[in-house]
Amino acid sequence: MNKTELVAKIAENADLTKAEAARALKSFEETITETLKSGDKISIVGFGSFETTNRAARTGRNPQTGQEIQIPAATVPKFKAGKTLKDSVNQ
Repeated sequence: MNKTELVAKIAENADLTKAEAARALKSFEETITETLKSGDKISIVGFGSFETTNRAARTGRNPQTGQEIQIPAATVPKFKAGKTLKDSVNQ
């Protein structure tokens, strides 16, 4: 499912126009992004949680040349599915 299909499904399920559903989805994405940027965690009970983790710097290898490269440390987003979501997918 791509973003257009997701917007259409949200509009259908929530009895909204596609434009309203698109604005709601965009607002959701922006809120998640802003919250993670500030270092906070978002928990949606039953669905899951969004948070950031720190990835240490490491040495990698260029697959084309085999040359070693340094990969810098980074803060990356992480999603952990909640129990209800896991259970509904595993049925």
